[in-house]
Amino acid sequence: MLRAGGHPPETFQVLATQRRRRCADVPPDQRPKGPAENRWPLRCGWRRLTRMGISVTPLDPADRATLDAVYRTAVAAQAVDEPDLPPPCRRRFEAPLWHPMPGIDARWSVARLDGGPVGWIRLYLHTLDNTENASVDLVVDPAYRRRGVGRALHEHGLTVLREHGGKRMVGSTVTPLPGEEHRELPGAAFAAAVGARPALADVRRRLDVTTLDRSRLAALLAGARATADGYRAVRWRDHVPEEHVTDVAHLEGRLLLDAPLGELAWEQEQMDAERIRGVERALDGRGVRRYNVGAVHEASGRLVAWSQLSFDASSVRHAWQQITIVDPAHRGHRLGLLCKAENLAYALSHEPELRVIDTYNAAENTHMIAINEQLGFRPVAGSTDWQLTL
Repeated sequence: MLRAGGHPPETFQVLATQRRRRCADVPPDQRPKGPAENRWPLRCGWRRLTRMGISVTPLDPADRATLDAVYRTAVAAQAVDEPDLPPPCRRRFEAPLWHPMPGIDARWSVARLDGGPVGWIRLYLHTLDNTENASVDLVVDPAYRRRGVGRALHEHGLTVLREHGGKRMVGSTVTPLPGEEHRELPGAAFAAAVGARPALADVRRRLDVTTLDRSRLAALLAGARATADGYRAVRWRDHVPEEHVTDVAHLEGRLLLDAPLGELAWEQEQMDAERIRGVERALDGRGVRRYNVGAVHEASGRLVAWSQLSFDASSVRHAWQQITIVDPAHRGHRLGLLCKAENLAYALSHEPELRVIDTYNAAENTHMIAINEQLGFRPVAGSTDWQLTL
């Protein structure tokens, strides 16, 4: 399984794949110095690619039987590749068809063997920024792996990418944590076999809410508030208050400047209030519930830090820690910890059944990792962003 990668999480400007919004938190108080047989997006021209009896054709959104089969494939693949995660949310899974993200042209195609769907690819073509790049999800049914299905889908994706003038394809796979080198992870082997190169190492960390020390969380929050003199926390659900939307756009636009990107060829995204609202509409269409906390600099009235947690429409027990970012001019006041801890308490007050929160961090993002570990997050899986340059 290869997942769309090379971009920040799916809050504001992040693909709905997700790398389930890959939660690439930005270090709040310092600027950084620097999977199986796969998942991708597509809807290319009405061409058929045939390889060793495998046909690859565009997904027809009106074909509910095929869409059902494609979703079952995604569920089966995740159960093998990432068994500790909940099944993909069906509403979110289909959302690129009905509620596209601003600046994303998603192309989705299906591989068939003997007439039955056995895999699929979604290629996310970027139309506003990073227009030479495509993020990709490529998934093969575990029962049909090692039969050339992944190769056929990959070749199809390359054809579509070339037709649109693209130069790079980026996706991610599960990779071993230290001590797990014995694990069989065909996604990484597949990515290497097709010529992709590892560009950024990530780690997925998990907070077990059932063992969360609430008194420690309260103490961390009190300490952060004491250090953040001259700032106040603000909360909101789903939609950014109008008085803060320009500042949120500024922070979202900084994400790719501040977050570690390794060798990924990814440029800054141009965000504004209109684009933020477009992403909100797309997330609303997916049924994603969002909890947000920002920090307002009282002297200027500007929102200068922000953190978000999200829940899929199908989930009450599982959430994703999304973006956490602090404007460089306001680092050193523990605003990252303030926003993240305050938001955790905020979400828990509204989601009493919450049991698990997952998040991704670049392995080199030591500052944010330290904050997450203060809150109780622990490593559960490795992940690698792969980049293929044509």
